[in-house]
Amino acid sequence: MVHGNPTWSFYYRNLIVELRKTHRCIAPDHVGMGLSDKPPDSGYPYTLQARIDDLTALLATLQLAQPLTLVVHDWGGMIGMAWATQHPQLIGKLVILNTAAFPLPPSKPFPWQLRLTRTWLGALLVRGFNMFSWTATHAAMTRNSMPAAVRGGYTAPYDSWTNRIATLRFVQDIPLAAGQPGFDIVRATAAKLGLFAATPTYVGWGGQDFVFDDHFLAEWRRYFPHALVNYLADAGHYVLEDAASELVPAICAFVREG
Repeated sequence: MVHGNPTWSFYYRNLIVELRKTHRCIAPDHVGMGLSDKPPDSGYPYTLQARIDDLTALLATLQLAQPLTLVVHDWGGMIGMAWATQHPQLIGKLVILNTAAFPLPPSKPFPWQLRLTRTWLGALLVRGFNMFSWTATHAAMTRNSMPAAVRGGYTAPYDSWTNRIATLRFVQDIPLAAGQPGFDIVRATAAKLGLFAATPTYVGWGGQDFVFDDHFLAEWRRYFPHALVNYLADAGHYVLEDAASELVPAICAFVREG
């Protein structure tokens, strides 16, 4: 289970509670996120390639039983699917939750909120006031209101300027065009998605996501026309949080099937 930004493995807790009854669940925190170490720039590159390398090293060390079910959300989709295209023989099933593994669709403008985050002002707001994580706990759920205790769980790891480094670096590292760091990885990953044309795939999609919206879902449908799509029109970006009562049993059934 590969999380994105600004979440951490906490995002998958409800799914893990149910799925662990029949499956081993691995939900790492990226470096700088959740309960992982949060080194300064001098101690870690905070790039897409580094994230993929981390996941590769972890899974090689764990030597998990195969085939695996890969669950991805947000930027975890780019990280997880990049790894998967390099190890397609290990993948048994895919679970895709409001994410991408391909360049920004031509019809989708880059959201102004993310553009702001990549400026000096955005950097100040994110690292000085935890804007990215705090805002997400209010805006990323649209079907339900996030309880205060859960909001506290999401924001707890990012309690200082130092500990918010990754929530900023993730946004700054998003590659949007050729020549930018990481764009070659995005393009290469998209080119290899056909490796999973016959892989059982479940897509759980919140329709109220202002970033990973219907433009991205249309791309997933194009790459994976065989996928089982559960479109939750009133759910937000934190779809597994917002629609847990529907998605958790549905994903568990999908993973356990066969």
